[in-house]
Amino acid sequence: MQGGIIVFILACTPFLYYAYESFPADTAVWETSFFTFKTEYRSLYHYAWFLAGKVIPVILLLIWFFTCKHWWHWIILVPLSMYVFQLFNILKQNLNADEVEIIYVIPIMMVLVPFVYLIRAKLFSQMRENDLKSFEEELLHKRSFWQQIKDLFQ
Repeated sequence: MQGGIIVFILACTPFLYYAYESFPADTAVWETSFFTFKTEYRSLYHYAWFLAGKVIPVILLLIWFFTCKHWWHWIILVPLSMYVFQLFNILKQNLNADEVEIIYVIPIMMVLVPFVYLIRAKLFSQMRENDLKSFEEELLHKRSFWQQIKDLFQ
């Protein structure tokens, strides 16, 4: 059942993305009998286009994060957080939505990247049947730049 829902969402994403084309391109106000919505963007068309450009990647990255079975799936939170911050800026009607998210993403990266690296180090340590201390000693061993390059291709 869950797989069917995920497949349905994935199949609908192109239609959801292009739903912005149904919004009017000549007005910034949408009036109905239930509500009135006014945007700071040039038109509702532009607002819907920006919104779709952030909502669809958030949906796809969330599906990828929750269905990925690889050890590195936590790193998916980095681009996901970037898109979420951009989405919040668009919802707040901030016209500079793509300019300030890096300030908020850097602290997330400072936590996630070392966390993912430690997971990788522990996995590779277990795969090589070494303890983590020998792996750390190998990392701390001073080698020249060229020696490190040579080690990458061995």
